[in-house]
Amino acid sequence: MDSHIWISPSSSTSIVLAMVLALTLTFVHSLTLRSDTEALQALRRSIDPNMIPPSSYISSWDFSADPCDSTGAKFLGILCSNPGDNSTNRIISIELDSAGYDGFLTHNIGNLTELTSLDLSRNQFRGPLPDTLKNLKKLTQISLSGNFFTGGIAGWINGLRNVESIDLSENLLSGPIPPRISELRRLAHISFSNNEFSGRIPDINGLWKLQTLDLGSNMFVGNLPKLPTKLRSLTLSHNQLSGHITSLGSLKELRYIDLSDNKFTGSITRSILSLPELNQLNVSFNQLASIEVNTHLGSGSPLQVLNAQRNRLQGHLPVSLVNFENLQEINLAYNGLTGRVPVAYGQRLGRPWKSLFLDDNFLSGRIPRQFNSSALRISGSLANNCLSCPVTIPICGGGQRPASACIGEIGNH
Repeated sequence: MDSHIWISPSSSTSIVLAMVLALTLTFVHSLTLRSDTEALQALRRSIDPNMIPPSSYISSWDFSADPCDSTGAKFLGILCSNPGDNSTNRIISIELDSAGYDGFLTHNIGNLTELTSLDLSRNQFRGPLPDTLKNLKKLTQISLSGNFFTGGIAGWINGLRNVESIDLSENLLSGPIPPRISELRRLAHISFSNNEFSGRIPDINGLWKLQTLDLGSNMFVGNLPKLPTKLRSLTLSHNQLSGHITSLGSLKELRYIDLSDNKFTGSITRSILSLPELNQLNVSFNQLASIEVNTHLGSGSPLQVLNAQRNRLQGHLPVSLVNFENLQEINLAYNGLTGRVPVAYGQRLGRPWKSLFLDDNFLSGRIPRQFNSSALRISGSLANNCLSCPVTIPICGGGQRPASACIGEIGNH
């Protein structure tokens, strides 16, 4: 006898309602746009699974759940939009932890078109950056620092029309900076330091909101570019730049300048030393020939650090450095400076000068009596000059040149 299961009309209706409810719940809980979820899946697949620590953010990406409907410790590092209606949620931020992820940046990243922040810093990502990054029109912050990315940036960077901060430092990126970077008018912070970028730095005076520019430790050549007037921090150290630095004297909001280890020539001009906000100036390891300090400079200046060691500075020590009321650290070592150590320098030792390096010049004569004080608390050196400088005084340690060496040098200057 055949066995049959009889279903009453009311039961049939209940089953249909249950199926509809299940479908409805499935629809409700599929909050994230499918292409966004696929982009996250592709990003995870592009990373060596052996380099995903158990406690890391990416280990929490469980795709049996919806990325934008997850609670607790799932999908760490991901933020979603919250439209407030029934529209689909979008990924707006990816900020990974520095867990040592080793992999590539998938081209699918360009599908996250609502992304405003991307931070993959301090990991081991490698390979070229995909040109699909140019699709991230709403990106305001991107940090890829401390990885092993290679190749250039010209194929994608001009697409980031809303970007405010770019940090690509400490990678293996190369090639030139495209001149069209000046079209990214919202930029306030650029850090491309510690890469292999080369060529000339393009004029970027059109980036009128730019406050921080760090291009240090690359292979840039040529003269200083035209820079924006609101710039506050400028780092161009460890390149092969040349020419004069006079143009910096017009950037009245500069607080920090590091031009060390280049090939700059000419003078450290009055206009630079008198910048009203300048706190630190490092022009060491260049070929600068003079420093222009007169009696009218210094009063009210916030300058605390002056480093001009290993240049070709000539002439006498600038007496008017004592007028810089906030100056604490001075390094004029390894130059061609001659003459005596000004008496006024002695009056500034420890008040407020905390560091004074004048070693390896051609200074002569007696040192101011304050240098002889046993209570002197200052770091520095007067070694390798032709000074009457007792070796019992710590700042005189290292000995002096023979007097004849300085006489000849004075004649040359």
